[in-house]
Amino acid sequence: MKLSRVASFLVRGHRASRSGAVLLKNSYSVSAVRDSTALLYRNHGEPSQVVQLESVHLPQVGPESVLVNMLAAPINPSDINMLQGTYAILPELPAVGGNEGVARVMEVGDKVKALKVGDWVIPRDAGIGTWRTAAVLKADDLVTLPKDIPVLSAATLGVNPCTAFRMLTDFEELKPGDTVIQNAANSGVGQAVIQIAAAKGIQTINVIRDRPDLQQLSERLTALGATHVITEETLRRPEMKELFKSCPRPKLALNGVGGKSATELLRHLQSGGSMVTYGGMAKQPVTVPVSALIFKDVKIRGFWVTQWKRDNKHEFNLNPPWHLWPLLSAPACIEVSLQDFRKALENAMKPYVSTKQVFVM
Repeated sequence: MKLSRVASFLVRGHRASRSGAVLLKNSYSVSAVRDSTALLYRNHGEPSQVVQLESVHLPQVGPESVLVNMLAAPINPSDINMLQGTYAILPELPAVGGNEGVARVMEVGDKVKALKVGDWVIPRDAGIGTWRTAAVLKADDLVTLPKDIPVLSAATLGVNPCTAFRMLTDFEELKPGDTVIQNAANSGVGQAVIQIAAAKGIQTINVIRDRPDLQQLSERLTALGATHVITEETLRRPEMKELFKSCPRPKLALNGVGGKSATELLRHLQSGGSMVTYGGMAKQPVTVPVSALIFKDVKIRGFWVTQWKRDNKHEFNLNPPWHLWPLLSAPACIEVSLQDFRKALENAMKPYVSTKQVFVM
């Protein structure tokens, strides 16, 4: 089903499931949903091999819980790591895949006050399992957001944009005209960094790997607001000196790769600057030159948005991620059905891919 049809069904106020088991009237009183189609895994391993499409019976809606219908849920690198068993937190098995997405409330428990039927919600934390058509969840584990946000934008707001915003806010006092350098600039976080920084008047140096569609990708990132787009190879060349004639050396470096790429970012930081690591796609350690510590006094930090949300619940409630939506375009997405999960998982793990796989229910 195309996204536009999903959206039109929601506007009209009713939706029939593929199995014909669900029918919501305009009153949205009590849902008849009692089963969910879900992507489950019982072991860790190769994602496309350990995940299975299954029908799951839903529990009754308790006094403090809600029944939600998932609308869309992306595949993020952290989801892949969970399936592989390499992520920092791992749900008890068997588990439903997916940590991010947007859902619609279909039924609420007697004691639920903050949510009502028809609300759009996103997960407050990781690990609830979003790759399914419906779920019964604790109301406190969900955050409401405006229903006028496009579905694909809503489904991808909670992780990458929030990561980008916090890193641009919490580590250095950035002012208009300052510079940020980042690798993995074509990732979901990287694209959000470009757009948020541009809205604040902050220049960005965006590092990507060389690839066949380099020119096309460079143009797309520039259209998002990137000041400079360069390759990993350029990062190591003397012409970087020419680049810094047009912008100051960066106060902040954002590292989602690790290895040699991170070391090169450090080389270009201004004295006293910070490098924040939020990912390690190269699966290589971050090596810090002694000279950078002694002579430039650079700061090496890490950031994990899941831990930030847990430590800053009040701040998250005051400034939920949907306030970033006016600054952002939805990442380039490919909509897929749950039935096509193996192909989607394989595509999500391919190198040089800038499009995000999103399950649309």
